[in-house]
Amino acid sequence: MVRIIIFLTVCACFFCAGPLHADVRDDLQGVAKQIKEKKLLLKKTRKVETQVSSELTQIEKNLHEKESNLVSLGRDLKGVETVLGRTQREIEVARGEAERKRDQIRRRLVALYKTGEMGSARMFFGAESLPQMVEGQRYMQAVLERDKRLFAEYNQKIDQLRLLKIRLEGDVARKEKIKASIEVKKHEIEEEKNKKAEYLTKVREEKKSYQTSIKELEANARRLQSMVERLEARSRKSYTAKKDKTGIGSGPPLPLIPDKGFGAQKGRLHMPVKGEIVEGYGRHKHPEFNSYTVSNGVSIAAPTGADIHAVFDGQIIFADYFKGYGNMVIVDHGGGFFSLYAHTSRIMKRVGTTVSRNEVLASVGDVDSSRGSMLYFEIRYQGKPIDPTPWIR
Repeated sequence: MVRIIIFLTVCACFFCAGPLHADVRDDLQGVAKQIKEKKLLLKKTRKVETQVSSELTQIEKNLHEKESNLVSLGRDLKGVETVLGRTQREIEVARGEAERKRDQIRRRLVALYKTGEMGSARMFFGAESLPQMVEGQRYMQAVLERDKRLFAEYNQKIDQLRLLKIRLEGDVARKEKIKASIEVKKHEIEEEKNKKAEYLTKVREEKKSYQTSIKELEANARRLQSMVERLEARSRKSYTAKKDKTGIGSGPPLPLIPDKGFGAQKGRLHMPVKGEIVEGYGRHKHPEFNSYTVSNGVSIAAPTGADIHAVFDGQIIFADYFKGYGNMVIVDHGGGFFSLYAHTSRIMKRVGTTVSRNEVLASVGDVDSSRGSMLYFEIRYQGKPIDPTPWIR
């Protein structure tokens, strides 16, 4: 597996046989700083969430008011429709009365036509006495007055009908306006609810992302702290042993000296898993981007679930998840030698367990792997990576 040139210093420090490197603490402080920043972001997000929730509460209140307005508008609409019905009935009544008056006037006009202009003269000459003539004039006067009232009532009904029609048109316009207002209110309600709900969802997703990130950072910080404590203990033990033996402090890293332990196994180790090496140790040029990367180990393609074996006797000093490497196991073989096994699907051993050559440590997986199912394998001596290829037969 290809590693970026700026490799995680903490991983290098897992293999330090000498005093604790200062970069480990720097990395631990860096993680602590990231946790602090994420917590500040989380605090701000919670504040925004509270604010948005408060706004949503106010929106709900406004929605209730708007819904009450809708109910009121509905009542108004119903009232207008009732008035419209009543007005239409009044129009029908007025129209009927006007038609009756029109018929009466038509009959009167027909009667007058038949009587002709000589009607009054005929009444005068047809009277047998003065009283009879006076009575005839009074009758004619009453007929004329009745005709005048008939025409006046007809015109009144026509005016009433016209006013009712105007009122009806106004009520219809008001009804349409109320209906339009109801639709506008409904649209405002839905739009406001959707807008705030989407915003709240976004804020909660950011909050969840920050919480997840903080958990990962805190988990890495705990692992780093555990490493710091174990490395400090090893450094104190190594320093005391050297001081007792030589009387001097620790010097520069020692050259590779074959011995009866791991140092004597060059060319004799078995592959930790059966598979094909798809990425070798060292510097590599990217075929497309003309950039270089460095691999501190080798990547071995293997089927998921295949057994991963310890290449030599040793003690487990790390067996847990580490971001970027997935589930990872580190074995201390003594003499300054360490081996690393990453991207496993399942870890079989615990920290502190002593293992033998070819003992199963874990299973092949693809946790945090960009190449699918594979094993990333390293060998380190005094904290520095060395090419594992010459060590494997």
